[in-house]
Amino acid sequence: MVHFSDSQHHNDRAIALWLIVIAMLIYAMVILGGVTRLTGSGLSMVDWKPIMGVLPPFTEQEWQETFDKYQQFPEYQKKNIGMDLDQFKGIFVFEYSHRVLGRFIGLAFLVPFLFFFFRKRIRPQLMPKLIIMFILGGLQGLLGWYMVKSGLVKDPHVSQYRLAAHLSAAILIYGYILWVAWGLLNPTPQNAWVRGIESLRKYTKIAALLIIVMIISGAFVAGTRAGLGFNTFPLMNGTFIPPGLFSMSPFYINFVENTTTIQFNHRMIAYLLILYIPVLWYQSRKYVLAARTRGAIYLFLIVFALQITLGITTLLYEVPVALGAAHQGGALLLLTVVLYLVHEIRVGKSL
Repeated sequence: MVHFSDSQHHNDRAIALWLIVIAMLIYAMVILGGVTRLTGSGLSMVDWKPIMGVLPPFTEQEWQETFDKYQQFPEYQKKNIGMDLDQFKGIFVFEYSHRVLGRFIGLAFLVPFLFFFFRKRIRPQLMPKLIIMFILGGLQGLLGWYMVKSGLVKDPHVSQYRLAAHLSAAILIYGYILWVAWGLLNPTPQNAWVRGIESLRKYTKIAALLIIVMIISGAFVAGTRAGLGFNTFPLMNGTFIPPGLFSMSPFYINFVENTTTIQFNHRMIAYLLILYIPVLWYQSRKYVLAARTRGAIYLFLIVFALQITLGITTLLYEVPVALGAAHQGGALLLLTVVLYLVHEIRVGKSL
């Protein structure tokens, strides 16, 4: 019985490390997706071939044929008219890399999964979770193409709604995979017997929720290019309440289509977090937490400060590619740390 327990612990650890590698690949996928958007490359591939699409154009004739297809769509006709083949190759490479990485993640999940399955190394209660991950990954690929299709019409801009949905699905899959992996590595909670830990967990969950809302808000900023206006801080062109804040009708449409409102809301969530996270840290000092958990709280503070700095700098410099990608990466890193904190400050066992 002890031998089985040791063997299962070894299997759980191997599966957890595999899942963490998958999460790291998804992290890279999100960053690459941000670069694709920031470089205006997302609409350079005008069709979706899940199998054959893994092969890029090789010959000059194949490149020309691919470019000819691109020229038939509104982005070339309305935004990039006069672009030559070499310039097209420069944007094609990002979208192509993004799609190939997505396929690679699918294989990186499927092949080890089959290995663990046929070697009978997966706990029965873990199997449904792994299947859910795989299904969500496949649906995410479909959602990505659904997003791209929104820009292959008269208006060559990807829908901010579909962009937000695509990013939300990515962070859902990413967070779910990490949560399961952490549960395999640390099935027994370290802080369950700390008095009042449920209260601290509730406060940490609120922080996680606010960060998720801010990330989704950031997707609307990106999708509407709201970050290219009001490139001043802390005020928006000299005012706290900018003109035109709720100029659209009906009222609710301002939150998802009015670029002024969208940027204003993103700032307000950041200000709220600037107030809330230090309070959370201060409250956590009242509890006798495990050293690992305490370290995670300090890491949370550091990453948050870095993310705020990146956000302000990105805004002031009018969203250059490098800073925009770093800001998106920082948001996902911040989410990672806060989810880890929620997992650390849990009461029940995982699995």
